[in-house]
Amino acid sequence: MAQRISSINSLSAVCEATGADVTEVAKAVGLDSRIGAKFLQASVGFGGSCFQKDILNLVYICECLNLPEVAAYWQQNIFEFDYLVLNFTSIAKMVIKRICCIGAGYVGGPTCSVMALKCPDIIITVVDKSKERIMQWNSEKLPIYEPGLDDVVKTCRGRNLFFSTDIETAIIEADLIFISVNTPAKSFGIGKGRAADLKYVEGAARMIAKVATGDKVVVEKSTVPVRAAESILKILRANNKPGVSYQILSNPEFLAEGTAIDDLINADRVLIGGEDTPEGQAAIEKLCWAANAFLAQRISSINSLSAVCEATGADVTEVAKAVGLDSRIGAKFLQASVGFGGSCFQKDILNLVYICECLNLPEVAAYWQQVIDMNEYQKSRFSGKVIEALFNTVTDKRIALLGFAFKKNTGDTRESPAIHVSKTLLDEGAKLHIYDPKVDHKQIMYDLTHACVTDDPEKVKNSVSIHDDPYSATSGTHAIVLCTEWDEFVSLDYEKIYDGMMKPAYIFDGRKILDHSQLLKIGFHVETIGKRLCRPLVNRIWGSPYQI
Repeated sequence: MAQRISSINSLSAVCEATGADVTEVAKAVGLDSRIGAKFLQASVGFGGSCFQKDILNLVYICECLNLPEVAAYWQQNIFEFDYLVLNFTSIAKMVIKRICCIGAGYVGGPTCSVMALKCPDIIITVVDKSKERIMQWNSEKLPIYEPGLDDVVKTCRGRNLFFSTDIETAIIEADLIFISVNTPAKSFGIGKGRAADLKYVEGAARMIAKVATGDKVVVEKSTVPVRAAESILKILRANNKPGVSYQILSNPEFLAEGTAIDDLINADRVLIGGEDTPEGQAAIEKLCWAANAFLAQRISSINSLSAVCEATGADVTEVAKAVGLDSRIGAKFLQASVGFGGSCFQKDILNLVYICECLNLPEVAAYWQQVIDMNEYQKSRFSGKVIEALFNTVTDKRIALLGFAFKKNTGDTRESPAIHVSKTLLDEGAKLHIYDPKVDHKQIMYDLTHACVTDDPEKVKNSVSIHDDPYSATSGTHAIVLCTEWDEFVSLDYEKIYDGMMKPAYIFDGRKILDHSQLLKIGFHVETIGKRLCRPLVNRIWGSPYQI
């Protein structure tokens, strides 16, 4: 609870510096059912006899347990400050007959597909520069996996949903234009690795300004920094032509990959902001960042406690269950794991850190930086646990990696913990055998041979095998490392898998989804997050496992 207070207070400083209203931010963030509205009231700070004392006690315990990263994470909760707002504006009485979406990625594709399903009288065209991506959207195998997406696209494609590379024509014909392009962190220059690179947003705005005719409503859906809408408006108006006018709106997306279709059909909230309310506009631009920051923070918090649980013999699952029973906190996003991934959490938090530094708010920047630091620590800690358990060497050992996507029900690998784990094991000389039910083989190899991961791609190619089923991936291996919580991994025949592995056979459950007691009975040496387990060694003379 103290952490929630510190989080919203940290964002209050950002709101003061940018002209937003932290009360509206808290209200908007609290509408997310995964976060909830309780304990999101910004104030001069928390007090009482418990909060500070208990956190400092936890910090001290972590230091005594030689967990400096965890201690530093919770120490930041003794500091505080800000985030967000919300406001609605309408598109007046304009009749929308045609919509164009620039960007056919994880946001633009599913969003426009559901819009086409719900608005059969509106023609929706999704455009992208990538010919390959558009070909995939027009094929039987879509470029992204999302439960329910195939059926929606098949229903609407060719009727009122179209995918095209003819960006100019789509812009000219559209009444409403969504900008849904990628906003990665800058890869060089000022703010490298943290500040948002808006070159694709700017490019889309300049394309609109170049070819648009008549009145256009331009809606930014990309996760963009504060005042991005202002920049878009400046570009459009600076290049304005007679008979052309623009209205700029912000409509941040709150999709969670793996549940995107349900999120679109049964949204917690829909937020729209326009230039009529500058304060609301500034806040809405930060809304998606705020929600992502809070969600990532909850994951890092429970992961930090998982290290304490392992050091003390407690069970982090039981701790999370007990904490989640408190209605002021709630149970969602309290599942300890190898770490969070995806395209948004890390990028948005680092963007927030950079903004705080630019606003001369070092305490706030340090507070949110700890969320990232804890996530990196968790991934490194899990990788180190694998190496330590395998007698401190994995050189030439065959290790099966089950799952490569950053979460189940998606084929997205961006910032996946599996990449970090794979890199560590490959650097130590392991031979990896990888299986994921939805990630394309080429994508896995691309991720592992990228310059950020290795400087020797040929060595990686010789050390990695990608499989089409989990049984071939695990055959003859020394250990299984589970990195993604795919449902199918729960129901695998682990006795069959055990029989085909080298002995002793190890399983490292990075998502806490397996039946550990059953695995122990089979004979596996089991390691997981946030809990100590008995480790059976099989005595082949007596033919039965005993515990050590």
